Amino acid sequence: MRRRIVLIVLLGIFIGLTVWITQLDSLKYMQPKTYGDIARQTWNHIKMVGIAELLAIAVGVPLGIFVTRPGLKRFATPIVGTANVGQTIPSLAVIAIMAPILGYGFNSAIIALFVYSLLPVLRNSYAGIKDIDPAIIESAKGMGMSRTQIAWRIELPLARPVIMAGIRTSTVICVGTATLAVLVGGEGLGKIILTGLYTQIPLLIVQGAAPTAALAVILDTLLGGFEAWMTPRGLKKG
Repeated sequence: MRRRIVLIVLLGIFIGLTVWITQLDSLKYMQPKTYGDIARQTWNHIKMVGIAELLAIAVGVPLGIFVTRPGLKRFATPIVGTANVGQTIPSLAVIAIMAPILGYGFNSAIIALFVYSLLPVLRNSYAGIKDIDPAIIESAKGMGMSRTQIAWRIELPLARPVIMAGIRTSTVICVGTATLAVLVGGEGLGKIILTGLYTQIPLLIVQGAAPTAALAVILDTLLGGFEAWMTPRGLKKG
């Protein structure tokens, strides 16, 4: 309950700041962005995050499960280690590296966000399967279940909360990192923030940063609810 109150208060602050700045007559020598500008860039932001996150899920979840299979565990360290590189390099550097390779534009932004979002999904998918009590798997084998049945009926349901936690973390990281995608030709709320930086108008920076933070809070809350819904009843506390 306390967490919900904090989230509602934060959301109210972020939305309130956005509305207040948008209704101002002027910001130094510029007009504030309109509601239409904010709505358009918010949609562009969501679109970039959504595509990058879907790619991270499509690659990270199967790959994380793949390296837990008998006979393939030796690939876990190099694969997870390679994904780690995407997180150890600063997000700005990842985005800058993609620009010369893929050119400036939407594709560079998406690939850079995908690289930066992959690790939490991959790592949690791997950990969710790997950390299942071996006794549970042995009991399933003793009941005559095949490897496929064990994977679908035992491992995936037990690992779902951990996998969803990784997706949730990855999405929030992606929302923040996407503000930098404008530097390589991407769209989104980062455009408003960058305009504020170039013109040295702090309130214009806040007009882009506040809805970005609100978007992160909303997505985190929605995915948190989805995570709770996907958690098997026997694993829920209380």
